[in-house]
Amino acid sequence: MKKTIFYHAGCPVCVAAEQQVLDALDKGRYELEVVHLGADRSRIVEAEQVGIQSVPALLLDGGSSTSTSAPPWRM
Repeated sequence: MKKTIFYHAGCPVCVAAEQQVLDALDKGRYELEVVHLGADRSRIVEAEQVGIQSVPALLLDGGSSTSTSAPPWRM
């Protein structure tokens, strides 16, 4: 099973995107971890180290990421 991480900041757009990812992701192929960076700020460094530059962002299998908007911790 492939590890997938969805990073977000808790805003309404992020929460809606989280639900869309949960609905769309094949749970038989992917193990999804949801990380709320506003609630768990200790994970921000980890997110940056794997290439996350803005949220919401989806990291697939520890490699490629897809993200949108500006990082809220930099505003």
